[in-house]
Formats: sequence, structure tokens, C-alpha cells
Amino acid sequence: MSKAVAINGSPRMEKGNTAMVLAPFIQGMMDAGSDVELFYASRLKVKPCTCSEMYCWYKSPGECYIKDDMELLYPQLRGADIFILATPVYIPLPGEMQKIINRLCPLLEPLLETRQGRTRGRFRKGVEVREIVLVSTGGWWEIGNFGTVLRIAQELAADASVEFAGAVLRPHAFLMKKGGKLTKDGEDVLKEVRRAGYELVKEGVMRKETLEAISRPLISEDELRHRYNRAL
Repeated sequence: MSKAVAINGSPRMEKGNTAMVLAPFIQGMMDAGSDVELFYASRLKVKPCTCSEMYCWYKSPGECYIKDDMELLYPQLRGADIFILATPVYIPLPGEMQKIINRLCPLLEPLLETRQGRTRGRFRKGVEVREIVLVSTGGWWEIGNFGTVLRIAQELAADASVEFAGAVLRPHAFLMKKGGKLTKDGEDVLKEVRRAGYELVKEGVMRKETLEAISRPLISEDELRHRYNRAL
């Protein structure tokens, strides 16, 4: 059985659009036999990384000198096959999510190498993560609005020398609901999200057509812009 750790970085936690999309993705993974542990970044007390001397690399390899709720995450991440970053698009990430990403340094070996012109590292021995996945929601119309968040997830995977297994991206996610209830479009999107989670575990890859169905426009760009601007 595969094991996954998901971190939801949305400050709105269970009430946000990120949770709305992440829940069926996790359910799909569980349908395929995966064990998934979910954490909320805003519920964890995590301090910023402040060690310029790289304590976790040189003085006490693999150990962070800051004692906080990252001590709950580190063992879970070491034993996980799949690491899911779930976040709304801010500028670019919510602060609590960024702190957690910065504090992943103790999981990396202090051994750098150059690959394709870039300095890269790798996870330490004993860290089982082999894939990183992004689940992200945004309010703007276009898929390009996810560009920076997508690059952060891809760079993290490359820096740890693991596979970036793909991204579940839902633009203008708020339109999936009306009056607090899922629309027909919203229901259809979440069915595809659940399918993507199942595919990831069962087939080892999320199909292109599944990801495209999740990200498909629910409204024209002009109409969405009009909705945003009409209050001005």
C-alpha cells in the first residue's frame, strides 16, 4: 500500500476551495488503496527558518534546531511515497505554506551536484518520497495564473531528485458553487478530480485528458472579467 502526505496551505482550511478540490483527490487515492495523511498548514505552529549556518546539514545532519510542529511532519514525510502540496494561488503562496516548504531542508542531503546547468540536491536516505504532486485552486480565469505556484512545486521535486507527478489545477474555482451548493459543472469537475487521484495511485500517472477536464473553463474570460469589474 502506498502512503501519501497532503498539506493544505489554505488559510480557510476545510472551508476553502482548495479543500473542496483536495478532498475528492484524496478520496480517489484511497479508492485505489493509498493511505493518505492530511495536515493543514494554518493549524500547525511552524516558525520561519532562521538558521543561516545550515545546522540541519552540518552541525546535526537531518535535524532542525527549531522545535515546533514540524516535528510532527518530518516523520510522516520520511515514510510517505507521495507528497501532495495543496494551495490556493496567492502572491505566490500563503505564508504558512511557504514556511513549511522552507523548513523541508533537514530532509535533504548536504551533497550538491549540477544537473542540466542547475545546482540540485536529493532527499536523504530514509526519506521515502518518490513523487510530488500539486493541487491548486485560483480565482482568475486563465490556467497561466498557476505558473509561479507550479514552478515552485516542480523546483522542489527537482531539488529533491524525485518525480514531479503532475498538477491538478482548478481556475475560477469559486464558480463551482452557487448559493453554497455545487453546480452541475462543479460536480463534474470533482468527479474528474477523484478520477485523477485514483489514476495517480493505480496507474502511476494522471491522464492528460483527466487533468484537462478538471481545468476546463466554466465561463468565458470576458464574462468573468465583467463579474470582477462590475463592482468598480
